[in-house]
Amino acid sequence: MSEYKKCNCDNCLHKLCVERVPIFSGLNSEELSKVATLIVKKQYEKGELIIMEESYLENLIIIDKGKVKVFRYTIEGKEQILYIFDHGDFFGEKNLLNNQQSTYNVEALETTCICMINKNDFQKLLINYPKIGIKIIEELCSRMDKIESSVQNMGTKNIEWRINSLLLDFAERYGKKHPNGVIVELPLSREGIANYIGTARETVSRKLSVLQDEGVIDMIGNKQILIRDIDALMN
Repeated sequence: MSEYKKCNCDNCLHKLCVERVPIFSGLNSEELSKVATLIVKKQYEKGELIIMEESYLENLIIIDKGKVKVFRYTIEGKEQILYIFDHGDFFGEKNLLNNQQSTYNVEALETTCICMINKNDFQKLLINYPKIGIKIIEELCSRMDKIESSVQNMGTKNIEWRINSLLLDFAERYGKKHPNGVIVELPLSREGIANYIGTARETVSRKLSVLQDEGVIDMIGNKQILIRDIDALMN
């Protein structure tokens, strides 16, 4: 079960939580201390919903540790994954500014600790520290670019390209050096990967098997992949 707790750990008192968050990167030490006093933490276990579609949000939510998927359901009832967020990413900002319902669901992919700043405090932060607002706008523009690129790629790129591109993205974000390449802890199941790139689970499994047969990757169970040949994925 998830539980509320004040952000009173040593890390937060020393501003380590907030200073690692990109949207607060322009603040000085004193300003970071003020932000840290506004934070309340909550922990979610894998599979728990943090936000439900059509709910009203009262907090800006920042991921302190863990990973979440942001998704919605198509008319056919199929899950469509929009983003995978991890440490330092935030969500809920648009709903606080325009008082609209959430247009997506957010689910924990693993044990995830979030930091919350309530609506009134968040709005005061934007007034007192315009640099935060600028950082948020920059991040939202980046997300819009990614969504536009994703939509375009689904319509113009084949499945092989989409899978290779996703593996490269995972390698950059979650990969660790290995004597034989880069080992990646997959944040999604085969079904999740399929929902992310717009195909069927069977297609993902088949294409990954082809990459393994070609010596490009080694699949280690269901959650790890060793990428042996990064260049092959790029080509």
